[in-house]
Amino acid sequence: MADEASTRTPGRVELRARNVEHDWSRTPLHWIPGDAVASHAIGALNFLLPEGERMFCATFHELLPLIGDEALRRDVLGFIGQESMHAETHEIVLHEVYGARGIDPAPLIRQSEFLFRVVVGPRPGQSPRRARQHLIERAALIGGLEHLFAFLGDWILNAPLEEHDADPQMLDLFRWHGAEEVEHRNVAHDVVVHMGVGYVRRNIAMVVGVGALLALILRNTRYLVRADPDLPTMGYLRIGRRLVRSMRRGTFPRIPRLLRSAAICLTPGYSPESVGDTAQALAYLAASPSARAAAQI
Repeated sequence: MADEASTRTPGRVELRARNVEHDWSRTPLHWIPGDAVASHAIGALNFLLPEGERMFCATFHELLPLIGDEALRRDVLGFIGQESMHAETHEIVLHEVYGARGIDPAPLIRQSEFLFRVVVGPRPGQSPRRARQHLIERAALIGGLEHLFAFLGDWILNAPLEEHDADPQMLDLFRWHGAEEVEHRNVAHDVVVHMGVGYVRRNIAMVVGVGALLALILRNTRYLVRADPDLPTMGYLRIGRRLVRSMRRGTFPRIPRLLRSAAICLTPGYSPESVGDTAQALAYLAASPSARAAAQI
């Protein structure tokens, strides 16, 4: 939770990747006890993030030669480093948590590979002009998704999941990641503005990206629920009802609040600075058990 000290603005932050170390041997599938569906719905991100973050890194690597502002270039390099570490860390979870506990991650991994490598990945053989436009479209999509991730990062930093005895390893994974999303929340937006992407194009990308990601999270949740031997078969409607209950308990983000946050992007002069608290994020990153454990190795 944010405290009085965390509200102080730290000024410009030099972005850097932080290594983390987790022990997944005791993490249960239902890592929020008594809330199996919310556990799977939040955990569903683990199946999207590795390939998604790699697509982010590849896109920004391609954009680097087009960025003339040196401060923004440094931010982009820090962004790439952080997102690369996110991809590696979440991929481990697929095998050491889900695979080790009887849920085959392969179908969802193949889905993510197709989505991020084929559907929204680079397209060889395009003309230079069309390749540049496709690159900028990918950057605009990332800009919209980064707003959502900053919202989710701020939510997980402040959600009272300890009160529900959430598994400390999984909670720290998402809070470490979420804190870095808050920390670098301006980068993708600044790149998109630097590349001259206009208001309409930027917001179309945001609406499409956020809508698609929410649909994929729901789809992945349904897969995980059906593959979980301890849960009955559920359709989307029943999963939705369970998640509404979780929203009321504070164990899942409230979708209306998320949509209101996304609507902020439609405001002329929008800045990601309005989402989250940089000082709070840095305070968590300094205290993160997984980051401290990695630093001692």
